[in-house]
Amino acid sequence: MRALFNRVSKRTSKMVTNAYSTSFSMGIFLLDRSLHDHIYAIYGFVRFADEIVDTFHEHDQKYLLDDFKKQTYDAIERGISLNPILNTFQETVRAYEIDLELIDTFLNSMEMDLNPGVAYTQDKYDEYILGSAEVVGLMCLKVFCYGNSEKYEELKLEAMKLGSAFQKINFLRDLNADYYQLGRVYFPGIDITEFNDEVKLQIEADIEKDFRKGYEGIVKLPKSSRFGVYVAYVYYYALFQKIKTTPANVILQQRIRIPNRNKYSLLLSSYFRHSLNLL
Repeated sequence: MRALFNRVSKRTSKMVTNAYSTSFSMGIFLLDRSLHDHIYAIYGFVRFADEIVDTFHEHDQKYLLDDFKKQTYDAIERGISLNPILNTFQETVRAYEIDLELIDTFLNSMEMDLNPGVAYTQDKYDEYILGSAEVVGLMCLKVFCYGNSEKYEELKLEAMKLGSAFQKINFLRDLNADYYQLGRVYFPGIDITEFNDEVKLQIEADIEKDFRKGYEGIVKLPKSSRFGVYVAYVYYYALFQKIKTTPANVILQQRIRIPNRNKYSLLLSSYFRHSLNLL
């Protein structure tokens, strides 16, 4: 019966991923099947932690996050959890020997989100990016490399930069909601009331550098993961291009999106590039 419980847990992580992100769901689907459950497990874990600090404002969020952290470490230590999301996550952590330091760093960034209104310095911004995005990329890289530590070390920097690019795009995309609903401004040294095209250009130049470095890692990934990660990259880069052509005042007023029909077109063009070895 344990096998049935594990299957139910894995389906739960997949369901959470599909419900929250069409882009990542498609990227995961295009990975080798042997990777699916483990990447769903990582996404489900980070999604639920993020949900605690972003959504449950009518509850004691610090208590919920502390309890989630305790349950996470207990699950990893015991090799089981009755929380299906944590049950699949602990299985992945143990199977690929994901460093607890990566998990600690991620949860630290989630805790930083419990202090809205705090002005981020460059150091705090870098710390948040490291925990909320870069170490998540490293967790996934552990799986993509099938435990090959040499390959992991080779691609470590690129994986971090790709995660950083994705997160900074999220910050721009969600600028309105983060500020007006959650009271957060992640970009250091920026007065949101004076956010303009010049400031936006500076942020975009930084993201472009992360994207270039991240792409260098994609082409060196094992074949089993390369196409899926590339499609996620293509989706985010298309969103980035749309944000770049959108004036700063509009970014402050609405959330920029890529319609699903456009995503399917991007998927098709990505498939041809991948098939023709044009990456």
